[in-house]
Amino acid sequence: MSQINIRNLSNENDDGSPEIVGVSTFSATSFFVPPKGTTAERPSDCEPGSIRFNTDTANLEYFRGKTLGWSQFELINPNLGGGTGSNTGLGTRMLAGGGDTPSYVNNIDFFTISTFGDAQDFGDLTTASTGSGGSASRTRGLFTNRRVSGSPAYTNEIDFVTIASTGNAQDFGDSTLANGYNRALSSQIRSLGLAYSSVNTINYVTIATTGNAVDFGDQTGVLEGGATCASSTRGIVAGGGNLANIDFVTIMTTGNAQDFGDLSATVTGGSGLSNSTRGVFKIGFQSSKTNAMEFITIATKSNSTDFGDAVNLSYSLASGASPTRGIFAGGSSPSSPYPRTNVIQKIEILTQGDAVDFGDLNFASSHPAGLTNGHGGL
Repeated sequence: MSQINIRNLSNENDDGSPEIVGVSTFSATSFFVPPKGTTAERPSDCEPGSIRFNTDTANLEYFRGKTLGWSQFELINPNLGGGTGSNTGLGTRMLAGGGDTPSYVNNIDFFTISTFGDAQDFGDLTTASTGSGGSASRTRGLFTNRRVSGSPAYTNEIDFVTIASTGNAQDFGDSTLANGYNRALSSQIRSLGLAYSSVNTINYVTIATTGNAVDFGDQTGVLEGGATCASSTRGIVAGGGNLANIDFVTIMTTGNAQDFGDLSATVTGGSGLSNSTRGVFKIGFQSSKTNAMEFITIATKSNSTDFGDAVNLSYSLASGASPTRGIFAGGSSPSSPYPRTNVIQKIEILTQGDAVDFGDLNFASSHPAGLTNGHGGL
């Protein structure tokens, strides 16, 4: 058996590592250092499977080919209950559906959270609408309730899609009441819909089946436009109705919500996302806080803590997450005439700090519904 020991290796220009061909294994007792650089410095002509360290995102990433580009390695946690099929974090996909531009639309956009870039077309909702609640399992996404043009203004329809594919949404069933500007949250198994218009109703469905929702319980108050997130066991709704309340429920039981703590301000129109441990809220329609983000530890009842600032002043955004990265997309300004935005922005959930630009949705929209297959629906 032959052996060669190398302490240092670089190409002739000293601007990156050379290719090493014909080597099937590496063994070491400490580490190896891959090439590194910023997102802007990503090469586009390397071999699929190439690995580098992105100094902007502080993550390893791999090249999937010229069409698919670069994707980020993400932590896989079996407790998250999500992913595409058996994939529990790698290449997590987010969908943003419906919204008002100001006309109501039925578009569904999608993108891969671990990359940067603009959204692509996924398909259409069954109805042009705004204000649905988004939730998901590893494989299926739900858009719950909505506001539509004409009369009646609100419906109790629930649509579903298969997240890993593309195509138009299909009918799932009906929620317990016609309602719009809803919020939703889920585990891998069950989706909870939280009503908006002057009622505090919570209902639920089993995501893997189709059928009508049944009653779950009540929120502590009428938290209109609250921000939602979830771990695999606990659901959270924060703010809404110009209140600072944070409620929680245990997803696989039924019963009324309980007090968790408070946000730092009274708000409505917020958006929430989470991994299995931490929830992050984009503060909604409240003039002094509209670009603020706050976070909680989901397993521990407490008040929220400052996380950082969003890219822009906006409320009623689509939101979702992988196990490591959070996304806020779209929304509108809190100042008249309330212009819409198509901006997608990202955060690293376990690292406090300001959001950065990710790319753009296909259209500027307020009140789109967001969902991901990251850990059972956020």
